[in-house]
Amino acid sequence: MAITDVPVYAHLSADDIAALGAELDAVHRDISDSLGTRDAAYIRHTIQFQRLLDAAARLVIGVGRGKTSLTVGTVALATAKSIENMEIGHNVCHGQWDWMNDPEIHSATWEWDMVGVSSQWKHAHNYRHHVYTNVLGMDDDIGFGVMRVTRDQRWRPSHLLQPVQNLLLAATFEWGIAFHDLYADRERIADRVEKMTMAKALVRKTLRQVSKDYLVTPLLSGHRWRRTLSANAAANIVRNVWAYAVIFCGHFPDGAEKFTPEALAGETRAEWYLRQMLGTANFDAGRLMAFASGNLCYQIEHHLFPDLPSNRYAEIAVRVRALCDKYDLPYTTGPLLRQYLLTMRTIHKLALPDNFLTATSDDAPETASERKFADAGQLIGAPTHGLVTALRAAKPKLKQRSRRRATRVARVHGAGAGVLRALRMLTMAGTPVTG
Repeated sequence: MAITDVPVYAHLSADDIAALGAELDAVHRDISDSLGTRDAAYIRHTIQFQRLLDAAARLVIGVGRGKTSLTVGTVALATAKSIENMEIGHNVCHGQWDWMNDPEIHSATWEWDMVGVSSQWKHAHNYRHHVYTNVLGMDDDIGFGVMRVTRDQRWRPSHLLQPVQNLLLAATFEWGIAFHDLYADRERIADRVEKMTMAKALVRKTLRQVSKDYLVTPLLSGHRWRRTLSANAAANIVRNVWAYAVIFCGHFPDGAEKFTPEALAGETRAEWYLRQMLGTANFDAGRLMAFASGNLCYQIEHHLFPDLPSNRYAEIAVRVRALCDKYDLPYTTGPLLRQYLLTMRTIHKLALPDNFLTATSDDAPETASERKFADAGQLIGAPTHGLVTALRAAKPKLKQRSRRRATRVARVHGAGAGVLRALRMLTMAGTPVTG
């Protein structure tokens, strides 16, 4: 099972967690108090840059000749769409810039350049996902309803198609998010008329977006409409794949833990912070990649402080990482390619039935619980050290047990022994980076 007792899993006392929460509150307060002209200028300049890049890309596509100009224009358009969706739309809709009191750059008024309705996304994402991050049965973003990303999710024969579904989701990510948000929002509503209103809102937004990308702008290109149409379609796919990769690498690599609903019982603000730190992951990025990802390479910091402006996440990360060192907690990060490959490994191996897997739902790389420490012969409930130390001490015994289980599984499934050995080797190489 997933983590049921977060303090026990983290090997922290109540006093330790309260102290951690107080220090994170101080980080939030310091950043909030320092917001000002520099931050406002950042988001305004970002919006101006994105709009100029979008216009320039469409000009190159429309008047350029040859494959080179088409490729350059398409890449520029995909970049502009990514910036609008991630660094602007996502963060504005989180209310990160509401403090400016600018009616244009405000979570109540912003509608982003994708098929989903921003108001529906805000409930599904800002509330269900960010409040109940990685809580089974409460956070709909655990696999987005189509992926099995933890052994706590019961295997079904349809999961055998998961590798193919994963590719389709990547290419059509904006559509997956749109329908995911609609259904997540409709769950809380009993009134049939209101449900129909929401569905109609999505239809209107979808028609408007599809008309813009696949009808209006191609027609404005005259006899070169095919060139514009293909560029728009390609740019949308590139944007979708990039957004998908950033989101998946922040939530599904090794070290991004899952939790049972029981973990929420009596949860304090400090314990909520701790759950966010354990349930998310970063990937290493320089300034350019951080900007291109909407600064969601800092997913840990974003989940701790979703209402703070994204341009501050880099400086926040320094303080958060120091707190992880102080309280002996993992700071899960790594190169983008590594985090992506770990995520793909999870998606592909969990497409298989459980009796083909070589670990349990208590000590697998992608699924863990506090019981893993008891299985490793450690006492739990007596926080004499932090989680990093506990994981380091448990690792040899858990590896030994995993090898024994892998041998038993291979005997039962002799035909698949080679695949199982390869999966086991990848699993053993997937320990999260800690700071």
